[in-house]
Amino acid sequence: MIKYNKQTHLLLEDTYKYELQNVKKPNYFREMFDYDSIPKTSFNFRQTPMDFHRDVVITDTTFRDGQQSTSPYSVKQIVDIFKMLSKLSGPKGIIRQSEFFVYSEKDKEAVRKCKELGLDFPEVTAWIRANEKDFEIVKEMEIKETGILVSCSDFHIFKKMGLDRKKALDKYLAIVKMALEKNIVPRCHFEDITRADFYGFVVPFALELMKLSKESGIPIKIRACDTLGFGVSYPGTSLPRSVQGIIYGLRHYAEVPSKQLEWHGHNDFYKVVTNAATAWLYGCGAVNCSLLGIGERTGNCPLEAMVMEYVSLHGTTDGMDLSVITDIAEYFEKEIEYAIPPRTPFVGRAFNSTRAGIHADGMLKDPEIYNIFNTEKILKRKPMVAIDKHSGIAGLAYWINEYYDLSEEDRIPKTHPVLKAMKDVIDKEYEEGRNTVMGDDELEAILHNVDSKFFKHILALSEKLL
Repeated sequence: MIKYNKQTHLLLEDTYKYELQNVKKPNYFREMFDYDSIPKTSFNFRQTPMDFHRDVVITDTTFRDGQQSTSPYSVKQIVDIFKMLSKLSGPKGIIRQSEFFVYSEKDKEAVRKCKELGLDFPEVTAWIRANEKDFEIVKEMEIKETGILVSCSDFHIFKKMGLDRKKALDKYLAIVKMALEKNIVPRCHFEDITRADFYGFVVPFALELMKLSKESGIPIKIRACDTLGFGVSYPGTSLPRSVQGIIYGLRHYAEVPSKQLEWHGHNDFYKVVTNAATAWLYGCGAVNCSLLGIGERTGNCPLEAMVMEYVSLHGTTDGMDLSVITDIAEYFEKEIEYAIPPRTPFVGRAFNSTRAGIHADGMLKDPEIYNIFNTEKILKRKPMVAIDKHSGIAGLAYWINEYYDLSEEDRIPKTHPVLKAMKDVIDKEYEEGRNTVMGDDELEAILHNVDSKFFKHILALSEKLL
């Protein structure tokens, strides 16, 4: 059959409709996933076209997948973070939704308080167990959309649930119909999609969901969940691991509209950000993330990373306030007492710090030489140097100028004698066995001890700028 495609505005050949393959023996893709070795990446050299949409968005799972992977947040903390997410999201709602548990009284109170804020974005959605009682909770709390777990690999269907594909499909469709009867938008979480039989189960199931969506007039959503981080984005990789193959297949063979399709990845193989961006590029309307990447095992896609990807791909912030990323990081460290690894991009205390003396020398001349972008303007984070035995005179000069926020006319050159005196003290410490970075308080004390008069002068200059 040849028919007109509204997406590409071309006539496309569509000769085969995929139907459920109710196999008696599960397909575990043992050549790819033999369990006793690293999963293999295979290629078939099939290429799929990019299909990037202008209106892609980010959805948030900080209070669901994120919260189940760390100490539970208090209601106040959830509300505070939700406010910051809204501010970061901007007027266009780039961070479109945030999903919540609704099991306990604390969960419900957090949902109520976030909804009472009256913020346009992110929209509050739920994640529930697939039973009628939980649907009633969602309806009672006036939540319009909820996530439902619909595992799609044979590992889950046969091993975890003890079903075959037909029984799993029937069970899932009954659950979705339950949501539709209550006028709730079901967001179907296709768990473990990167180990699933794509044409034998995933596409046939998605086709059935799209039929129900058309019949009901309710936009059923599909979240493609790379549960174990097996997804790869290399051109020409084969299913079930190909991210672009999964997105293209759901869009082309199951006719899932872009705005009804999400990607949810995990970072088990360090590919979570690249995979999420690839999903966008090949037609996925939303990527699901958590703040700081906190999530099951190695974590989810960091929301702040996809904010940066969005800006990079679009060339505009679309009204997002990126400086809130720093506010969020500080809140997690100070209020929640969550230790962010210092070198974590965008949020770690040392993400834009350097130790190498040659780098510090370049920073003295122009921060742009070694800083990724204007981090002070965009993230309220000045580029800094960490002082240790490798920092040299240039590093000390840069530290004084930036730490005390000296103006251009007051900045000290690397030829200033106080720097040599400080370096001698620091070198002695490392010669005696020290192997940690110098703290700001220590450096201030050293500066005071080697030249108290100059120290007071610098303080006076710093006060003048306040």
